[in-house]
Amino acid sequence: MGLAGESTNMDHVRLSDDGKYVVILDQSKLPSETEYRTLKSAEDIYEAIFRLRVRGAPAIGICAGYGMYCLAQTIHEEDYETFKSRFVEYGDYLNGSRPTAVNLSWAIKRMTAVVEGNSHKPVKDILPLLERECRAIHQEDIRMCRAISEFGLSLIKDGDGILTHCNAGPLATSRYGTALGPLILGKERGMEFHVFADETRPLLQGARLTAYELVKAGIDVTLICDNMAGTVMKNGWVSACFVGCDRVAANGDTANKIGTSVVAVLAKYYGIPFYVLGPTSTIDMECASGEDIEIEERDPDEIKKMFYQKPMALEEVKCYNPAFDVTDHSLISGIITEKGICRPPYEDSLKALFIPDPHQL
Repeated sequence: MGLAGESTNMDHVRLSDDGKYVVILDQSKLPSETEYRTLKSAEDIYEAIFRLRVRGAPAIGICAGYGMYCLAQTIHEEDYETFKSRFVEYGDYLNGSRPTAVNLSWAIKRMTAVVEGNSHKPVKDILPLLERECRAIHQEDIRMCRAISEFGLSLIKDGDGILTHCNAGPLATSRYGTALGPLILGKERGMEFHVFADETRPLLQGARLTAYELVKAGIDVTLICDNMAGTVMKNGWVSACFVGCDRVAANGDTANKIGTSVVAVLAKYYGIPFYVLGPTSTIDMECASGEDIEIEERDPDEIKKMFYQKPMALEEVKCYNPAFDVTDHSLISGIITEKGICRPPYEDSLKALFIPDPHQL
């Protein structure tokens, strides 16, 4: 069965059979090796997120939810305040692993709220509530990805050429994905697309993961270097750009893997719609603009040494290696969420997503 089917079985981020540990498919080994890791400690979970063994904003949130539940089981304290203090310490520790992806802090806050909201209960009775919450985070992401895929699919037609950057498919989420979700859903319905996947320097998620997922899903894909995006656009081969997101500010500025803003600028020049796809959990209404988004900077050796048999630059050469960049809201044609498609002005359309529906109150 292809990867889409594997993701349907939710086996790339899950609890172990005994419910004590987090099990992940190590994305850093793909596509050459399929290796699962069992994360047994806070250090294991931190390292897996930091080293991108599990990555993609929604998948990080799912992993964090499961991780907090597993860590709670290691706190052998019957006193509530002591238990809560240790639980919060674990959350603060894990939250430092990938500061740009808001789903990490979102999931940790959600799990912490369960603890804080049940202070009147014995600690042993809080653990089942934490398990229920982490499983709910996962199930909700599945539903969100399906809804995002439906909305995204409404924007493209059979035979379109789509350019994507980084990886926002099933591996980065729970099922279908965000940016790749409409394509996988469309394929299931008999539609055909041709996808141009940027390799996505410096960690090559586009080459290692996106191209892998699309091949497994039976979707026609061509891998290109990051600096070839303008050429395929100029040739008229791209009908739309679909990218994921790690954080969306209240004004619509969006953080995604480094190089995304370059794609957006090119798309604007060539008159190609540029869409950002992600769940509402990725939208940070407390973050006013992209200037307020913390950008993670990674090891310079990812540029000079990773994937090479020998270093490709002199040891003394300085490197600048931000993991993300921010795409200005003025370059974004629409932000596609599980609740619908937001259009400019984003200050209004994004805010409207969080207004309670009176029919559901």
